[in-house]
Amino acid sequence: MQEVIRTVNITRDFVMGKEVIKVLKGISISVMKNEYVAFMGPSGSGKSTFMNIIGCLDTPTGGQYYLNGTDVSKMNDRELAGVRNKEIGFIFQTFNLLPRYTALENVALPLVYAGYSKADRIRRAKEVLEQVGLGDRMKHKPNELSGGQRQRVAVARALVNNPTILLADEPTGNLDTKTSYEIMALFDELHQRGNTIIVVTHEEDIAKHTSRIVRLRDGLIESDVPNNPEKTFLNFISSQK
Repeated sequence: MQEVIRTVNITRDFVMGKEVIKVLKGISISVMKNEYVAFMGPSGSGKSTFMNIIGCLDTPTGGQYYLNGTDVSKMNDRELAGVRNKEIGFIFQTFNLLPRYTALENVALPLVYAGYSKADRIRRAKEVLEQVGLGDRMKHKPNELSGGQRQRVAVARALVNNPTILLADEPTGNLDTKTSYEIMALFDELHQRGNTIIVVTHEEDIAKHTSRIVRLRDGLIESDVPNNPEKTFLNFISSQK
């Protein structure tokens, strides 16, 4: 299977006055194409810092991070921005939609930075909105949508560039229980279609949807175990067809 993510002894320090805070203390991990992984850990475990590095929002103090075989750990801010736009689809707890833009315009926005023509932007944005079940809400603005619908717009925006990985940071944190399950069912569907998904969550019932759970504590990996062996096996078989 194709390796999408590989980190080698990743460390991250933060300087607070005269004190150096060691948040990540040497994390080595691999994520394969079409894996569905949950990163969990208590506050202060380092999971958010590690996800910022995985998402190319931050660079490590030490170690290497390979994304699709390319070492991105030493890239500058401009180079990282290019990687983010092409390789990573972000889904945030707070949706991060532009309030004055319609669903269609919000979803098409990453394609502006990628240099697509207006016609191609509209075509692709419509395609992914249909994919997430919002074909009839394209012209609605965020305040005209429910929380679940807003998160679906955010998922569509994350998908629009055909990214290597979908990175979801507490994607159900602002949703009620019923809507949370609907969003996780959508993630299950996206995973079955071949997407590689990484979810950062503190909720066990959200993590149980994934096929692997990595737990962090005090800047180190505490455990890394298969979560749903049947799902892992079925998706492996599917990926071989």
